[in-house]
Amino acid sequence: MADEPLVLGIETSCDETGVGIVRGTTLLADAVASSVDEHARFGGVVPEVASRAHLEAMVPTIGRALKEAGVSARDLDGIAVTAGPGLAGALLVGVSAAKAYAYALGKPLYGVNHLASHICVDQLEHGPLPEPTMALLVSGGHSSLLLSADITSDVRPLGATIDDAAGEAFDKIARVLNLGFPGGPVIDRYAREGDPEAIAFPRGLSGPRDPAYDFSFSGLKTAVARWIEAKRAAGEEVPVRDVSASFQEAVVDVLTRKAVRACKDEGVDHLMIGGGVAANSRLRALAQERCEAAGIRLRVPRPKLCTDNGAMVAALGAEMVARNRAASDWDLSADSSLPVTDPHVPGTAHPHPHPHPHSHDHVHETARENLYT
Repeated sequence: MADEPLVLGIETSCDETGVGIVRGTTLLADAVASSVDEHARFGGVVPEVASRAHLEAMVPTIGRALKEAGVSARDLDGIAVTAGPGLAGALLVGVSAAKAYAYALGKPLYGVNHLASHICVDQLEHGPLPEPTMALLVSGGHSSLLLSADITSDVRPLGATIDDAAGEAFDKIARVLNLGFPGGPVIDRYAREGDPEAIAFPRGLSGPRDPAYDFSFSGLKTAVARWIEAKRAAGEEVPVRDVSASFQEAVVDVLTRKAVRACKDEGVDHLMIGGGVAANSRLRALAQERCEAAGIRLRVPRPKLCTDNGAMVAALGAEMVARNRAASDWDLSADSSLPVTDPHVPGTAHPHPHPHPHSHDHVHETARENLYT
């Protein structure tokens, strides 16, 4: 185990300041500072608020992760950071912090893809990913079907949302029902006491001529909102539990049906589900049911690893080190629309961008001393 790469990962793509430390595929620390309460009164994430929260939380969260893992910063074999996709300002905070630590410590820097990290985190739960792996990623910003032959270099998109992502639809319907923010957990909770067949809400892009693997939840969101408005206009009470259950069923029905179809079409016998919505209890149950019927093995990380976290970034960073992938250059920048086909942003000038260990750069040596003390 001591020979496996020890990597620290930083995640700041949205409103979670996540710092994780892994050794190979073993999770040592997963520290998270969330700013969700600061966004709740706005009904959604405010980019500037998120960026400022990351600035305040970064150093304490890194310190907490190192303490939890029982390691020193100088023991690390690399620093990994989410380079995109995500909120530009939030990403910049993480990338800047990762550069500072990597430079001061003389460690290689790895800018990695947020979506690929969501796939790779499952290695911390269920061991090395099979190759290829089919992944269904569902969150507030993404609903994607991805085929990964090599998580460090070969991730192919098969389908994606053409409008609202699944998590975004949950947030919007929760807002219409006056259930607060974020919407996913609260709708899941109400749905457990409701009837999923009470209301026949539409299934987007499910027709024979529709794209096989793409998703659309905008029409569903509108249909649910209009149904609720009609009830209120008629002076009738809105059955929140039944609406929650029926809406949730419409979402997870489409997600799981298309994911299983993709596995069959591509001849893949494993399905991995990740992203914040993967914590949804009904999605997990229906996916398990349909995968078992199709002879597909389902891999879903525990809920805490499904939401944005630093552990997933560290996991992908450790895989980069283990497979001897090129580190990123110092001109690494945040890319809010980084395509999933780029699992990481490699260096171009030289394979090891960190300073030579015997360098006499005064600024570098001073920074190293400050970090160690």
